[in-house]
Order: sequence, then structure tokens, then C-alpha cells
Amino acid sequence: MRKSSLILIQILMIAQMMSAQSELLRVNRQRHFSGILPGNYSGIAHIRGDEYAVVSDKSFSNGFFVFKIAVDSITGDILSVRDNGFHCNDMSGGDLEGIAYNPVTNTVFISGEADNSVAEYTLQGDTTGRQMAVPDVFRHATGNAGLESLSYNVHTGLYWTMNESTLICDGLQATSVNRLRNRLRLQSFGEDLLPRNQYAYLMDEPVADKTARNYAMGVSEVLALDNGRLLVLERELYVPKQKIGAFVNCKIYEVNPSEAQPISISEPLTASSPYMDKHLIYSWRTNITLLDHSFANCEGMCLGPFLKDGSRVVILISDSQNGYGGILKDWFKTIVIK
Repeated sequence: MRKSSLILIQILMIAQMMSAQSELLRVNRQRHFSGILPGNYSGIAHIRGDEYAVVSDKSFSNGFFVFKIAVDSITGDILSVRDNGFHCNDMSGGDLEGIAYNPVTNTVFISGEADNSVAEYTLQGDTTGRQMAVPDVFRHATGNAGLESLSYNVHTGLYWTMNESTLICDGLQATSVNRLRNRLRLQSFGEDLLPRNQYAYLMDEPVADKTARNYAMGVSEVLALDNGRLLVLERELYVPKQKIGAFVNCKIYEVNPSEAQPISISEPLTASSPYMDKHLIYSWRTNITLLDHSFANCEGMCLGPFLKDGSRVVILISDSQNGYGGILKDWFKTIVIK
């Protein structure tokens, strides 16, 4: 066979691999660990080895924790979690939600939902002065519905974020009684921190159909994969007045920006906008009942290590609102994908 033919076959094999959808191989049960204090953990990013940067949306100052997370090399289950300290600056804490690590610059970027900014930090917790040029359309986010997520992948050289719930310019937000589907904007940024393409993303319809004491329906995290695709974590949190009967529905979808049509930033999203196709990877539900206190508001998601069989671990972390009421816990969970 000619050398040129072999090269062509290799190129086609790589292209096929890059376009293939992820496959769920294993789901591990959620676990709580005593090695960390109750918190408001809202984002997680792998740094190196077994070290992960974790951001809290109610920290006393701007910065991030470093957790050491040991993962079983065969099952992908988490064996232990230990807090190795908080890296921060002297700025009072804002509503920090998403975090991403760039191994090239050896810095982390953190998204703030209060002002919808994305700023760069050193690994010591100091700001570098660099920020992403977030498009003005995200200034239309209402409180607690802005840039909740953030991810970076070194293979694509792109950062990704998305507003949690519908922007004012794009319509009404989903509630526990109106049955609306949130219309969201997925935004990419290059290494120069300038915006690249933006895509329309349509959430599923809510499950809840009654008034709530607390309700949150939105995308709490995105995760950039090596092949250019993204995992999107849709989360619906419902707490009734009596609290018993509360639940969190979580769904992980995969989307492929290379097969989607970019949208214009200046045009509002409508029912006829070119929303991305999405492929369901995994869904689960946690609850508060008399016998079940598994309620887990998952807000952070990142890639973990490769396992011995070549599969990849995805790590999820939940926000317990500082162990609210002595009932909620900071749950960790892993799934394994191919």
C-alpha cells in the first residue's frame, strides 16, 4: 500500500475518533468525605496529578481551594478527598462560580456571576489583571442566572462558558410552574481571551409543576472534551415549602459545536433559533424524603484521570450551602466515559 494511502487512512481514523460521541461506561455512587469542610462548592478544574482547583460561590475572599482527590485507577471511584488550603487575594469574595485551568500559562480563570466577568488568577490566588472580553449581551443576565460555568481544553485551545438561565433579551426564564424551556448562549473564547463563536442552546422542559420555596433551573456547568465536543450539565432544583419532597434532577448532554450553526450576538433568541443538537449521556435524581437525604445540587464538573483501560473519569461536585440544616452534604460523584 502506498505511503500516501496510509496517511489518508490515518487521517480518516483520527477524524472519525474526533467526531465520535462519548459513551457512558460506568456510574459510581455519590460519596461524602470528611476531609473537607461544608461549603458552597460551585466549580472544579484539574490542575495536575491528584490536585484540583475548587471555587466556592460564597468564599470570604476571591480565590480557590486546592483539593487532593484520589481516584481508583480501575473503577474511577473517588477514594479520598483532602483540602490542601485556600489560595486567595485581599479582595472580598464575589459570587464566583466556574473555574478552568490552563497548563500553558499555569493560571486559572474564574467566572463571577455577580458581574459576569472572567478573570485570570495565579496559582497563589492573585489576579493577573487579565480578563476575558465577555460580550455585552451577558450583561442582560438577572441575579444568580449569569456565567455559572467555565471550562478550558488545551487540545482545542478554547475556553467555554454559558449563562445559567435565559437572558432578559431572550425571553422569560423557566420557573416551577410555567413549563418554559430556558434559551441559553454557549460562548467560546480563544487563547487571546477574545470571544469566538456563540451558539444557541435549548434546555429541557422542567419536571416541577408546583410552586416552590426554592427553585433553580439552568445549566450549572460545561466541560470541554479533547475532541472538541462539550458536556453540558442541566440542573433542576426544586424545594417545596415543607422541604420534604425536594429533589434535584441532573442531566449531562453532549454537544458538538463543529456541527452547529453560530448565532449573531445582536439578535435575540426565539423559538426558531438554530439550537444545538444534544445527545443525552446520563441523567439522575437525588431527593429529600424521610428516608432519603441524597439531595445533591451538582454545580461543578471536570475531567479527571484516564483509567487503565483508557477510559476517562468525569468528576462532579455539589453545593451543600454550607451543609444547610445539618442535612445537605458536599457530595462527590464520578462517571466514566469513553
